[in-house]
Amino acid sequence: MSLENIAVVGLDLAKNVFQIHAVDDTGCVVARRQLRRNQLLQFFEQIPRCLVGMEACSTSHFWARELGKLGFEVKLMPPVYVKPYVKRGKNDAADAEAICEAVTRPTMRFVPIKSCERQALLMQHKTRDLLVRHRTALINALRGHLAEFGIIAPQGAMGVKTALEALHAARDELPAPAVQALEHIRNQLQELSQKIAELDRIIIAWCRSDAAARRLMTIPGVGSLTAAAIAASVGDAAEFRSARQFAAWLGLTPRQNSSGGKERLGRISKQGDRTIRRLLVVGATAVVRRARLDASSFPWIARLLDRRPARLVSVAIANKTARIAWAILRREEVYRPATA
Repeated sequence: MSLENIAVVGLDLAKNVFQIHAVDDTGCVVARRQLRRNQLLQFFEQIPRCLVGMEACSTSHFWARELGKLGFEVKLMPPVYVKPYVKRGKNDAADAEAICEAVTRPTMRFVPIKSCERQALLMQHKTRDLLVRHRTALINALRGHLAEFGIIAPQGAMGVKTALEALHAARDELPAPAVQALEHIRNQLQELSQKIAELDRIIIAWCRSDAAARRLMTIPGVGSLTAAAIAASVGDAAEFRSARQFAAWLGLTPRQNSSGGKERLGRISKQGDRTIRRLLVVGATAVVRRARLDASSFPWIARLLDRRPARLVSVAIANKTARIAWAILRREEVYRPATA
């Protein structure tokens, strides 16, 4: 059949080899091809502009932008939603066929395509998280190695300062090889702290220049990191039908196991964006701590703490904060606290 009849294309992405599955308006297969990286855009330049489906992955946003420049309608889907359409076996051709079938379903949920600027900002968040995890590993190694020589340091930020002071005081008592190894850890800690502080300054500067991030920072428990992550991840709040759908996208809604008309709600699903969910829970924990110190600031949280554990309350506040964030992004307003 002619390539001029193509209506829908399923594209299975890879590093160097790509699989194409194209159908016409009636669902008949028009083309099944395996293309190299340098042949992909050449193929799409030869076919009419149509719907292209892809699984959301690390490189899918780049190809979505490139095909969008050519005039194609590109839709990204979570791979877990495409998997049920794979008939049998696992290969590139079967995956491309499943993508082509899934993208035409009216109830399919799609992933927003990120711009280069938003991807770059999210890359700064991911780099910062990587450096923080590396710094935590170094701190644990420092405390563990000092403990081998009887030097115990408490946990937390003050514990790091105490450990470094103890290392400086015990330099003459510790063996030279141990001092050299611990000095390497200390230098790495200082270097990582400087890089993390530099990334924090960049993210804060972006928050001050972005109107959506500034509005999000008016919510209690939402700081510059959380506001920047939400503003960069959510290009258009209208892509979510409701505040609950946005909270479910972050994995903050209860997991359901309902049947026979009986609703059974369990723990949160944790199926969404892990970074934003963690930042929201951390911010909610700070709000809970403030409510414990001053019950008049958040009376409804104080009443909730009397009935539920603090961690459960933190997750519930994070869920509510996510819904407020969606409303602020959708209506382009600032946070207004409830009046008595």
